[in-house]
Amino acid sequence: MRIFLSTVILLAISALLIFAVAEMPAFGEGAALAHEGIMPKFVREAQFDTGANNVIAAIILDYRAYDTLGEATVLFVAVVAVSAMLTKGHIK
Repeated sequence: MRIFLSTVILLAISALLIFAVAEMPAFGEGAALAHEGIMPKFVREAQFDTGANNVIAAIILDYRAYDTLGEATVLFVAVVAVSAMLTKGHIK
């Protein structure tokens, strides 16, 4: 019974993923929903808003600064945790 239930759940998740991927726009499609949102504003006004010449740097460091800070914090904590686990037996 457990194998049957696991198989049914796996098939349901697989079907959901297949349907989700089938509904995605083609890579680089100009009419995709992502291109109609805030991205054109970022590209158009990034230099004026932030003073940065590089649009990618402006988005990452100015528009998404808190998100980038969170990602850096997670990476830092992961490195500290791995370092602590690897050196735990060597510290007296």
